[in-house]
Amino acid sequence: MTTPVPQSESPALPELPVTFRPTRTRVVLLTVGAALLAVLVVIAVLLPALSPGERLSFVFTGLLFFLVLLLLSRPKVVADSGGVTVVNLTTRRRLEWAEVLRVNLRPGDPWVLLDLADGTSLAAMGIQPGIARDQAVRDARTLRALAEAYGTGESTV
Repeated sequence: MTTPVPQSESPALPELPVTFRPTRTRVVLLTVGAALLAVLVVIAVLLPALSPGERLSFVFTGLLFFLVLLLLSRPKVVADSGGVTVVNLTTRRRLEWAEVLRVNLRPGDPWVLLDLADGTSLAAMGIQPGIARDQAVRDARTLRALAEAYGTGESTV
């Protein structure tokens, strides 16, 4: 069970629209993807014993790795006055504020979970404490404050 955040720690509401995304994670993923692609292209060009098909397979493998890491860097949460849009790895879902009952980020959670009015939960992977825990907690609190201001729900962060 989590304790409510005192009002003094509640963040001021940001100007809308606001986008939440794991910036450090995104930078790491895209940097590693670009470096891996570059290394595989250099290998394909510099190894003299490779046939054209083998060279192409090195480049294709580098592109494949880069695209997978690009997909992993996709998650974000966009909040505007009408609601929130949650973009995860392969899905995108638009929610009205009234649909968001609670914003949860408990210790050990890999990302924010939104409790919805239909009784389900939705992962919001755009706010994840992986390598930037403090930023994720601030973002979760801000999203919670927005949900409370524009919607009807309560939240725990």
